[in-house]
Amino acid sequence: MSAGGGRVTVMNTTSAYVINAILVLLVVRQIREHRMDLRGLAGPVLAVGAAAVFFLRSVPAGGNDLLLELACVAAGAVMGCLSGRFTHLRRDGNGQVLGHAGWVSAGLWVAGVGARMAFVFAATHGLGPAIGRFSVAHHITSAQAWAAALVMMALADVLARLTVLFMWSRRLAAAPAATTGPARIASHA
Repeated sequence: MSAGGGRVTVMNTTSAYVINAILVLLVVRQIREHRMDLRGLAGPVLAVGAAAVFFLRSVPAGGNDLLLELACVAAGAVMGCLSGRFTHLRRDGNGQVLGHAGWVSAGLWVAGVGARMAFVFAATHGLGPAIGRFSVAHHITSAQAWAAALVMMALADVLARLTVLFMWSRRLAAAPAATTGPARIASHA
Protein backbone atom coordinates (compact mmCIF):
# COMPACT_ATOMS: atom_id res chain seq x y z
CA MET A 1 0.00 0.00 0.00
CA SER A 2 1.34 3.37 -0.85
CA ALA A 3 0.07 6.40 1.00
CA GLY A 4 0.33 8.56 -2.10
CA GLY A 5 -1.66 6.39 -4.46
CA GLY A 6 -3.88 4.97 -1.76
CA ARG A 7 -3.71 1.59 -3.48
CA VAL A 8 -3.52 -1.68 -1.57
CA THR A 9 -2.68 -5.21 -2.61
CA VAL A 10 -3.53 -7.44 0.32
CA MET A 11 -1.91 -10.61 -0.98
CA ASN A 12 -1.79 -12.14 -4.37
CA THR A 13 -5.00 -13.81 -5.43
CA THR A 14 -3.36 -17.21 -5.87
CA SER A 15 -2.14 -17.22 -2.27
CA ALA A 16 -5.57 -16.27 -0.97
CA TYR A 17 -7.22 -18.98 -3.06
CA VAL A 18 -4.77 -21.59 -1.78
CA ILE A 19 -5.45 -20.66 1.85
CA ASN A 20 -9.18 -20.65 1.36
CA ALA A 21 -9.20 -23.86 -0.70
CA ILE A 22 -7.44 -25.58 2.21
CA LEU A 23 -10.10 -24.25 4.57
CA VAL A 24 -12.93 -25.40 2.30
CA LEU A 25 -11.38 -28.88 2.09
CA LEU A 26 -11.25 -28.93 5.89
CA VAL A 27 -14.97 -28.13 5.99
CA VAL A 28 -15.77 -30.90 3.53
CA ARG A 29 -13.81 -33.28 5.75
CA GLN A 30 -15.72 -32.09 8.83
CA ILE A 31 -19.12 -32.78 7.23
CA ARG A 32 -18.44 -36.51 7.26
CA GLU A 33 -18.73 -38.14 10.67
CA HIS A 34 -15.30 -38.55 12.21
CA ARG A 35 -13.68 -39.35 15.54
CA MET A 36 -13.38 -36.43 17.92
CA ASP A 37 -10.04 -37.41 19.40
CA LEU A 38 -6.82 -35.43 19.49
CA ARG A 39 -5.66 -37.03 16.25
CA GLY A 40 -8.86 -36.04 14.45
CA LEU A 41 -8.68 -32.50 15.79
CA ALA A 42 -4.99 -32.06 15.00
CA GLY A 43 -5.38 -32.14 11.19
CA PRO A 44 -7.16 -28.78 10.85
CA VAL A 45 -4.75 -27.14 13.31
CA LEU A 46 -1.75 -28.41 11.37
CA ALA A 47 -3.22 -27.29 8.02
CA VAL A 48 -4.02 -23.77 9.19
CA GLY A 49 -0.75 -23.57 11.13
CA ALA A 50 1.14 -24.46 7.95
CA ALA A 51 -0.79 -21.82 6.01
CA ALA A 52 0.00 -19.26 8.73
CA VAL A 53 3.71 -20.11 8.64
CA PHE A 54 3.74 -19.91 4.86
CA PHE A 55 1.67 -16.73 4.42
CA LEU A 56 2.03 -14.79 7.69
CA ARG A 57 5.27 -12.89 7.18
CA SER A 58 4.85 -10.40 10.01
CA VAL A 59 2.24 -8.90 12.29
CA PRO A 60 2.46 -5.15 11.81
CA ALA A 61 1.79 -3.12 14.94
CA GLY A 62 1.96 0.48 13.69
CA GLY A 63 -0.96 2.89 13.53
CA ASN A 64 -4.22 1.00 13.97
CA ASP A 65 -2.83 -2.26 12.58
CA LEU A 66 -3.25 -4.09 15.88
CA LEU A 67 -6.84 -2.89 16.17
CA LEU A 68 -7.59 -4.26 12.67
CA GLU A 69 -5.85 -7.53 13.47
CA LEU A 70 -7.64 -7.92 16.82
CA ALA A 71 -11.01 -7.17 15.20
CA CYS A 72 -10.41 -9.85 12.59
CA VAL A 73 -9.22 -12.34 15.21
CA ALA A 74 -12.33 -11.64 17.29
CA ALA A 75 -14.60 -12.08 14.26
CA GLY A 76 -12.86 -15.35 13.38
CA ALA A 77 -13.16 -16.60 16.97
CA VAL A 78 -16.88 -15.80 17.10
CA MET A 79 -17.48 -17.60 13.80
CA GLY A 80 -15.44 -20.57 15.03
CA CYS A 81 -17.29 -20.79 18.34
CA LEU A 82 -20.65 -20.66 16.59
CA SER A 83 -19.52 -23.25 14.07
CA GLY A 84 -18.40 -25.52 16.90
CA ARG A 85 -21.70 -25.10 18.73
CA PHE A 86 -23.59 -26.19 15.61
CA THR A 87 -21.55 -29.35 15.13
CA HIS A 88 -23.37 -32.58 15.97
CA LEU A 89 -21.65 -34.93 18.41
CA ARG A 90 -22.60 -38.42 19.53
CA ARG A 91 -21.06 -41.29 21.40
CA ASP A 92 -21.07 -44.66 19.68
CA GLY A 93 -21.60 -48.02 21.38
CA ASN A 94 -17.89 -48.22 22.26
CA GLY A 95 -17.90 -44.84 23.99
CA GLN A 96 -16.00 -43.12 21.16
CA VAL A 97 -17.18 -39.58 20.46
CA LEU A 98 -18.03 -38.95 16.81
CA GLY A 99 -18.95 -35.65 15.23
CA HIS A 100 -19.97 -34.05 11.99
CA ALA A 101 -20.60 -30.48 10.95
CA GLY A 102 -24.23 -29.68 10.37
CA TRP A 103 -25.55 -27.26 7.75
CA VAL A 104 -25.31 -24.26 10.05
CA SER A 105 -21.76 -25.12 11.10
CA ALA A 106 -20.61 -25.68 7.53
CA GLY A 107 -22.47 -22.57 6.38
CA LEU A 108 -20.74 -20.40 8.97
CA TRP A 109 -17.34 -21.75 7.97
CA VAL A 110 -18.01 -21.26 4.26
CA ALA A 111 -19.32 -17.73 4.96
CA GLY A 112 -16.07 -16.86 6.74
CA VAL A 113 -13.93 -18.29 3.95
CA GLY A 114 -16.13 -16.63 1.34
CA ALA A 115 -15.89 -13.24 3.03
CA ARG A 116 -12.09 -13.41 3.07
CA MET A 117 -11.97 -14.53 -0.56
CA ALA A 118 -14.38 -11.76 -1.58
CA PHE A 119 -12.23 -9.17 0.19
CA VAL A 120 -9.04 -10.32 -1.52
CA PHE A 121 -10.79 -10.54 -4.89
CA ALA A 122 -12.22 -7.04 -4.45
CA ALA A 123 -8.84 -5.68 -3.35
CA THR A 124 -7.16 -7.08 -6.46
CA HIS A 125 -9.96 -6.34 -8.92
CA GLY A 126 -10.80 -2.68 -8.62
CA LEU A 127 -11.38 -1.86 -4.96
CA GLY A 128 -7.67 -1.68 -4.04
CA PRO A 129 -7.63 2.13 -4.27
CA ALA A 130 -10.72 2.43 -2.05
CA ILE A 131 -9.23 0.04 0.51
CA GLY A 132 -5.98 2.02 0.32
CA ARG A 133 -7.84 5.30 1.03
CA PHE A 134 -9.70 3.62 3.89
CA SER A 135 -6.38 2.36 5.26
CA VAL A 136 -4.77 5.79 5.10
CA ALA A 137 -7.81 7.45 6.71
CA HIS A 138 -7.88 4.87 9.53
CA HIS A 139 -4.12 4.66 10.09
CA ILE A 140 -3.64 1.12 8.83
CA THR A 141 -0.02 1.23 7.82
CA SER A 142 0.43 -1.52 5.23
CA ALA A 143 -1.07 -4.21 3.06
CA GLN A 144 0.75 -6.68 5.31
CA ALA A 145 -1.56 -5.60 8.15
CA TRP A 146 -4.55 -6.66 6.04
CA ALA A 147 -2.87 -9.94 5.06
CA ALA A 148 -1.95 -10.69 8.69
CA ALA A 149 -5.46 -9.84 9.84
CA LEU A 150 -7.06 -12.19 7.30
CA VAL A 151 -4.69 -15.07 8.05
CA MET A 152 -5.10 -14.64 11.81
CA MET A 153 -8.88 -14.47 11.32
CA ALA A 154 -8.79 -17.88 9.63
CA LEU A 155 -6.53 -19.27 12.34
CA ALA A 156 -8.79 -17.93 15.11
CA ASP A 157 -11.82 -19.43 13.35
CA VAL A 158 -10.28 -22.90 13.23
CA LEU A 159 -8.77 -22.80 16.74
CA ALA A 160 -11.99 -21.52 18.34
CA ARG A 161 -14.06 -24.18 16.58
CA LEU A 162 -11.69 -26.93 17.62
CA THR A 163 -11.57 -25.68 21.21
CA VAL A 164 -15.36 -25.78 21.43
CA LEU A 165 -15.43 -29.25 19.86
CA PHE A 166 -12.70 -30.53 22.16
CA MET A 167 -14.54 -29.28 25.27
CA TRP A 168 -17.92 -30.69 24.11
CA SER A 169 -16.43 -34.03 23.11
CA ARG A 170 -14.62 -34.41 26.45
CA ARG A 171 -17.86 -33.60 28.27
CA LEU A 172 -19.76 -36.16 26.20
CA ALA A 173 -17.04 -38.79 26.67
CA ALA A 174 -17.16 -38.28 30.44
CA ALA A 175 -20.97 -38.51 30.65
CA PRO A 176 -22.37 -41.73 32.10
CA ALA A 177 -23.16 -44.31 29.43
CA ALA A 178 -26.81 -44.44 28.45
CA THR A 179 -28.48 -47.76 29.17
CA THR A 180 -30.63 -47.70 26.03
CA GLY A 181 -28.08 -46.86 23.35
CA PRO A 182 -25.46 -44.38 22.26
CA ALA A 183 -25.43 -40.98 23.90
CA ARG A 184 -26.24 -38.09 21.60
CA ILE A 185 -25.64 -34.40 21.97
CA ALA A 186 -26.24 -31.67 19.49
CA SER A 187 -23.81 -29.06 20.65
CA HIS A 188 -26.23 -26.39 19.51
CA ALA A 189 -28.90 -27.59 21.96
